[in-house]
Amino acid sequence: MTFLALDSQRSLFMLQKSQVTFEMTLIMNQANFVMKQMDSYQSEAEEANGGNPVDLDNDPYYIALQQEEEYLTVRQASLEEQVTLLDNSISSLKTMAQNNIKSSCGLNLIGS
Repeated sequence: MTFLALDSQRSLFMLQKSQVTFEMTLIMNQANFVMKQMDSYQSEAEEANGGNPVDLDNDPYYIALQQEEEYLTVRQASLEEQVTLLDNSISSLKTMAQNNIKSSCGLNLIGS
């Protein structure tokens, strides 16, 4: 019966992994949107400057976009790490459940 508990825990981890993967997708979409905003803002600034390159290192809006993009990148890396940990846990629980079933079947054969 222990394998049922292990399998239930594995199912819970799989559900958590799905949730984290979904969140990771949302974060990736946000990061892509912010990067497009940065590109668009830079293009507009260059257009307003007669097509010449513009230094936006001191522009508050552009700095805020950069900071948001950096935060989203770090958050994405953190979520990727969580997915890896959940994958490892799922694999371990699957192995433990299989071993428990094998052991239980072996004991049943011996007891028969």
